[in-house]
Amino acid sequence: MEIRDRSDADLDGCVPLLREVHDVAAYPVNWPADPRAWLTPADRLGAWVADLDGRVVGHVVLTADGPAGASVERLFVDPKATRAGVGRALLDHCVVTAAALGRKLVLEVVDRPGSPAIALYRRAGWQETGRTPIDWGGAEASHLLHFTPPPD
Repeated sequence: MEIRDRSDADLDGCVPLLREVHDVAAYPVNWPADPRAWLTPADRLGAWVADLDGRVVGHVVLTADGPAGASVERLFVDPKATRAGVGRALLDHCVVTAAALGRKLVLEVVDRPGSPAIALYRRAGWQETGRTPIDWGGAEASHLLHFTPPPD
């Protein structure tokens, strides 16, 4: 598996993959009106895909969070490739990139029962730093969890 810069051509495969993730794992919680634009936020510092034998199996974006911070966003993995280290590799890539940019890294995730994303973050040593109530997550998702990466 290779983590590489996401190209515009990769979006053609990322959008249907995101749809599959949404259908299987309810991520994103609310389907975006324009998935290509949602995958390409204006404040991005970088976007990468996990490529396995020429097939995109994961995606992540690192966005600016103020002048000195960065946020992990738009992280998803092909449901057929879960538990194979794809999400962890993308997450680790963001940690390394944020450190190289001198930015403090954070991430937020909707609190859903049995969330594989939350399990990934906790297995990777990320620490929950807070919870914010939300009203857009539906009956099962009432909070946004805030995480910071493990100490060096």
